[in-house]
Amino acid sequence: MQISDLYRNRPFGLSIEIFPPKTVKGDSSLLKNLERLAAFAPGFISCTYGAGGSTRDRTIEWCQTIQDRFERTATAHLTCVGSTREELTAWIERARAAKIRNIMALRGDTPVGLDSFEVPEGGLYHAIELVELIRSLFGDMGIGVAGYPEKHPEAPDAATDLANLQRKVDAGADAVFTQLFFVNDNFLEFRDRCVTAGIDVPIVPGIMPITEFSRIKRVTSMCGAMISPDLASRLETAQDDRKTQFEIGVNHAIQQCRELIRAGVPGIHFYVLNQSQACERVLASLDFDPGHRECA
Repeated sequence: MQISDLYRNRPFGLSIEIFPPKTVKGDSSLLKNLERLAAFAPGFISCTYGAGGSTRDRTIEWCQTIQDRFERTATAHLTCVGSTREELTAWIERARAAKIRNIMALRGDTPVGLDSFEVPEGGLYHAIELVELIRSLFGDMGIGVAGYPEKHPEAPDAATDLANLQRKVDAGADAVFTQLFFVNDNFLEFRDRCVTAGIDVPIVPGIMPITEFSRIKRVTSMCGAMISPDLASRLETAQDDRKTQFEIGVNHAIQQCRELIRAGVPGIHFYVLNQSQACERVLASLDFDPGHRECA
């Protein structure tokens, strides 16, 4: 199934994002967690790769596992970081040969230690160029791109950021998957601005249930996502109690998802950090029906 089909043919598109583990123990743990998550029949499971493409081969391997072992559609992440056009082309062709039919096309984060994003000679600078490259090679490939409800950290302003997103969609993106956020109003305002700008592909909210406050603080410091003072205060109070942090974070994610579904989102993309427990709790609370792919 391609990304475009997921939102065209289903009343609700569930998707889940993982990353390739670095150890054999991590591989075993992820397989067990995927077994549990696959029971919810996600429309696709996406797999990232490490900084600078350090796990790029593993991304293809895990996508094959997702499709062969769990019989779920896989989406492979691909960024412009540290690669020439020829290297990116070769990787896309390898993914295609591995029966991967969906790519999440991203510019990628600035590598640690660099002050700004650097493009190798013959490389690509913007995600739009990567979308164009994929479309030129395989016109039928499903393509997802990133959107930022609270603005990309490097964008000078929200208007410029939205214009860049419009260009990615015009280049051939099938759907927009947002950076994680914790304030629904920010997503809904972003969605309204996308509609006003004429962006007519599905805008899918990205949700990461908070399971550990120290980890989420690191994540939000990099991506600029806002945490409401009330939520931050409750998590801060429980910072020495992992179980309580988990409960606060999961309950917040449940409330987020319920509100978003009532607001008519086409689906939800879960950032699960290779763990199933929080996402399972959220989906169970939404009365998610894997047989009908619907949320009540």
